[in-house]
Amino acid sequence: MEGARSIVGGHLPEPTLGRLLESWRWDVPALVLVGVLGGLYGWGVARVHGRGGTWPLGRLAAFVVLGLGTIVVATMSALAVYDHELFWPAAVQNVGLDLLAPLGLALGDPLRLAVEALPEGGARRVRRVLTGRLVRVLTFPLVSTALVLATELTVYFTPYFATALRVGWLHELMYLHLLAAGCLFVLPVLTREQALPAWCTHPVRAALVFLDGVVDAVPGLVVMTHGTLIAGAWYLHHAPPWSPDVHHDQQIGGGAMLAIAELVALPFLLAILAQWVRAERAQTAVLDARLDGELAPVVRTADAAGAPELVRPWWETEAGEVAERVRRRGPGA
Repeated sequence: MEGARSIVGGHLPEPTLGRLLESWRWDVPALVLVGVLGGLYGWGVARVHGRGGTWPLGRLAAFVVLGLGTIVVATMSALAVYDHELFWPAAVQNVGLDLLAPLGLALGDPLRLAVEALPEGGARRVRRVLTGRLVRVLTFPLVSTALVLATELTVYFTPYFATALRVGWLHELMYLHLLAAGCLFVLPVLTREQALPAWCTHPVRAALVFLDGVVDAVPGLVVMTHGTLIAGAWYLHHAPPWSPDVHHDQQIGGGAMLAIAELVALPFLLAILAQWVRAERAQTAVLDARLDGELAPVVRTADAAGAPELVRPWWETEAGEVAERVRRRGPGA
């Protein structure tokens, strides 16, 4: 661990590909969070299996690999080792915690897992919390999107980020803040529980995800084009001799934020479209079963009564003068 921490002249060595892959450090609060989330999720899966149910392996993999894995990489990999000397690793850290990790956690659908794993009373309490006024307000799509944008802009354009670089506990709190803000939007949109208003149908959700992807690109664009240095005093003072120009470093960080935001938007949208297709198939199956149930008594009655009488021509059933003439002369006359 901490392979890059061989300090040279008070600075870390230049990050080559090998050093980036080998450089790790422990982050105890992040490790505890990952352990708690992973333990609870594993307990939920075990409970569902113990009751004779099943839980999709893909959801488990998404939660562990993409969700928890992103938290580990963001807080303990070379990104965390170099984030106090270069801006771009910190930018990648933050956007990973704000966008990528919440997507992985949401694809695992922990809300539905909690409902299926808990006893009936616990499941009711979870659903009551999801439909509570405070949660409804915070997870309302436009509100949660605004909160994600406000979080990113607050981190970079207030003293928040510069102070977090100096104060360890605030840095950890910033990690948690970014993760929570991202989850407020993604979890309700992707869960199979009814956590959003009824009007948030799958077409509406797809439109909201597209809008969110546009909004998520804003912080990266602003950081990349902003003329004033972000945490400039810190990075100017701690810049190692091998580092790029501090302005260029910030542009690299903004570009990375923009690229990751756009890359995350695509699988997010695809997940919504896949849910939409599954929901349409399920609805079609329900309608087919209902129609089969309604038609079955009619078919049985018709079979019991024998073949229905053929419909007779109009001139045989009507009593007018024209019908009488046709009957006398025949229909072909």
